[in-house]
Amino acid sequence: MSSSDIFIGETIGTAVLVLLGGGVCAAVTLKRSKAHNAGWVAITFGWGFAVLTGAYISSGVSGAHLNPAVTLGLAIEGGTAWGDVPLYLASELLGAMIGAVLIWAVYYGQFHAHLSDPEIVEDQPAEEGMVDQSTAPKAGPVLGVFSTGPEIRNAVQNVVTEIIATAVLVLAILTQGLNDDGNGLGPLGVLITALVVVGIGLSLGGPTGYAINPVRDLGPRIVHSLLPLPNKGGSDWGYAWVPVVGPLLGAALAGGLYNLAFA
Repeated sequence: MSSSDIFIGETIGTAVLVLLGGGVCAAVTLKRSKAHNAGWVAITFGWGFAVLTGAYISSGVSGAHLNPAVTLGLAIEGGTAWGDVPLYLASELLGAMIGAVLIWAVYYGQFHAHLSDPEIVEDQPAEEGMVDQSTAPKAGPVLGVFSTGPEIRNAVQNVVTEIIATAVLVLAILTQGLNDDGNGLGPLGVLITALVVVGIGLSLGGPTGYAINPVRDLGPRIVHSLLPLPNKGGSDWGYAWVPVVGPLLGAALAGGLYNLAFA
């Protein structure tokens, strides 16, 4: 596939992935949303459907990686040329940022209503820039719409959780080619991957919110830091390395395990 195919497919597909995945987080989080407090099951299925939709849109164009961890795993396995990896990663990051901006546009009124609610912002600075940033909250009240965060902040555990969860995802994708023809599962593979994401969320997502995708976390986190939202609080950059490093290590582990056990 051409460079333009990779760029267009990955940018659009990842934008849709983040729009729908972050969209369900906004729907559940924001107080003036009809889905407010719908719960973790709604979030996990929402992300599964987000993967399904983004992958269907882009699979025929770019192969629907939509995730640097998947790209890395496929490069280690041999299915993706290493020379294409930088373009995949840049396109995925751009798409994730576009998707995050679209979430803000869709829920614009809800963001402002939520962030003006005294119960939500009572511990936040009245205006960003008006307080000593060393005392400002690490994570703002709507950061969870955009990015992940741990329930217990322990760097080793958090990284290990992301490594294991991502290794399951990438190994499930790599082993789809192990059929009689070796050609993967086609459209059925997209559905299976989406269901795997739901399963990971239900089973392994509790500790960290299961980023399992570096740009799904980093791109929206960058957008959160730039959006003109009142009382939005901090973007928790001290944690931001975990959902980048953990998934990449998990992908490398899955790629190596595939080559060792299945190739």
